[in-house]
Amino acid sequence: MRIIVSGGGTGGHIYPALALINEIKKIEPKAEFLYIGTEEGLESSLVTREGIPFKTIHITGFKRKLSLDNLKTVMRFLNGVSSSKKMIKEFKPDVVIGTGGYVCGPVVYAAAKLNIPTIIHEQNSVPGLTNKFLSRYVSKVAISFEESSVFFPANKVVYTGNPRATEAALVKEKDRLSDIGLNKKKKTVLIVGGSRGARPINDAFLEVLNEAGTRTYQFLYVTGDVHYENVMAEVKKQGNPENVKIQPFIHNMPEVLKNVQLIVARAGATTLAEVTAIGLPSILIPSPYVTNNHQEKNARALSENNAATIKLEKEMSGSVLLKEIDDIMYDDKKWNEMHTAALKLGKPEAAKEIFELMQKLLDDRSA
Repeated sequence: MRIIVSGGGTGGHIYPALALINEIKKIEPKAEFLYIGTEEGLESSLVTREGIPFKTIHITGFKRKLSLDNLKTVMRFLNGVSSSKKMIKEFKPDVVIGTGGYVCGPVVYAAAKLNIPTIIHEQNSVPGLTNKFLSRYVSKVAISFEESSVFFPANKVVYTGNPRATEAALVKEKDRLSDIGLNKKKKTVLIVGGSRGARPINDAFLEVLNEAGTRTYQFLYVTGDVHYENVMAEVKKQGNPENVKIQPFIHNMPEVLKNVQLIVARAGATTLAEVTAIGLPSILIPSPYVTNNHQEKNARALSENNAATIKLEKEMSGSVLLKEIDDIMYDDKKWNEMHTAALKLGKPEAAKEIFELMQKLLDDRSA
């Protein structure tokens, strides 16, 4: 089996693609892959680091208001389609998969025009422009939230979940807390604002840092690289409680998630796929700075099913945050209800379901 994968711009598009590739390799060890991305995007480093063959096209995204730049983008799209067709004809894929971001637009469109089976994967509850556009041409649309089905042709939609859920569910549990200086026998809250951190979450927790030090549970507080020095300067003034360990960044987050009892985080699609796969209760503070406010809509898909608590950024303060944490950490009944609800929403077989969808497309084509 030969597969082209394309997706880029943010980790939310790239990590599901890599998770899918890794799972397919387990099922089909002889499968061959080509990843098409951009040279400037995050995918250029993440994909090549995994040893996956990687080629690039030059493409930019559309502006949401009228702009001369959009004319240039149209030309880049057409050139990208032409370049993609050449790569596709050379590689001869059985199927082409797009995981979002503007780079997959010309790649998946080119494959569809060459009558190659195509799938796009949508991670969020509200899709981006690229996947909305591509849904008219692709064979199937794999979704992570049932709520997003209304944006796509009904006959193409398959609810598979996010491949990152598979990775999170299958990761072997390790004692990551002792490595950081925490007590593995204590209940732990993970506070994290994404790979780059989130200043409002940092500010709120710093407000109550000393009060957090009086709790019987402990905290792993991940600031994000760009905020770490400022946070540590503030911590130095206040003193660092024994039950709070601070890190700039955590590699292999799924391993850490299996060691904690609660997460305070943004509501990115990757995070929600991971926490539901392992049944981790969450307090979600959606970023208000994302397209179509999709993080709040992602979060509500969990909160409306009692798997998470939502606090909007404008409602956030240190005292509010600590009360929400206490309400879950000191109430075993509530924790168990949220844990069970999160597991019901999880799709740990997501990557396998997308592979089976690919296989069905190929079987139908050869029938």
